[in-house]
Amino acid sequence: MSDTVRNLQQTVDDVFDTDAAQAYFDAIIGDDSRIEPRDWMPDAYRKTLTRQVSQHAHSEIIGMQPEANWITRAPSLKRKAILMAKVQDEAGHGLYLYSAAETLGTPRDVLLEQLHTGKAKYSSIFNYPARSWADMGAIGWLVDGAAICNQVPLCRASYGPYGRAMVRICKEESFHQRQGWEILYELSHGTPAQKRMAQDAVNRFYGPALQMFGPPDDASPNSQQSMAWNIKRFSNDELRQRFVDMIVPQAEALELTLPDPDLAWNEERGHYDYGELDWDEFFGVIKGNGPCNAQRLARRVEAHENGAWVREAAREYARKQQAATAETAAVA
Repeated sequence: MSDTVRNLQQTVDDVFDTDAAQAYFDAIIGDDSRIEPRDWMPDAYRKTLTRQVSQHAHSEIIGMQPEANWITRAPSLKRKAILMAKVQDEAGHGLYLYSAAETLGTPRDVLLEQLHTGKAKYSSIFNYPARSWADMGAIGWLVDGAAICNQVPLCRASYGPYGRAMVRICKEESFHQRQGWEILYELSHGTPAQKRMAQDAVNRFYGPALQMFGPPDDASPNSQQSMAWNIKRFSNDELRQRFVDMIVPQAEALELTLPDPDLAWNEERGHYDYGELDWDEFFGVIKGNGPCNAQRLARRVEAHENGAWVREAAREYARKQQAATAETAAVA
């Protein structure tokens, strides 16, 4: 932390003043340092972060569904154990992120209500069905691969709790991406039927995976402000380009074809060119018209209602512990 930032912080601590607090916030961002929960922050910054972090948490929780559905149908005990571990990781990611979102002032009950009522969104990719075992490979390689491209820069996000949560999440996502790669490699180098299954999965998940980075920059009004606040480090299109450049050689190693006839190396740009994505479909899924939107949300609400007794038991246990502590303190 620079001397300028320290002096501004002292001014805010001594006598709170909105202008001084804004100057301190701006200095923190300009210094590429971090805002912590007790620091003053603009309402717009708090609102943007709450939306982004909670939607990230919702995506982790909803994203458990298509993979959990394949645990009982995994082709071996080893595959079953690995997939169970991955689904458990996703639950943990949701926990970290909900905890980070709560530090911004919105209780978890409110965040979950926003999800269950459809007010809050989650990643559109999870509204597509997982039709075969190969989809577990495509989700791991493409979906988790896209997540890594998007989330590694978030480890340096300007909001401390979010950035720290992302460090562990990204380490585990790297395992998930490797797991997906290994599934697809085994299938693509197996029987002709297995290779066709792998190719079909890649064909279906390629486009939605590229859309995970969000709409094009000229249709993403929040992206520039998030970058100005150092929440994001790269624009949607920059991240999408990085992802395409990463997966093309990987697809060649898998001996699978990416379903894009416009995909070609551009020597002048030093990047791969790729075709236009179906943004009408993307926005339709975001609005709730995807293949599995209603199913995913209904299952999530059902699971939440079925777990009510656990939350009630935890609250009662906490109440009894608090009462016992108070009684012990009174006797002492």
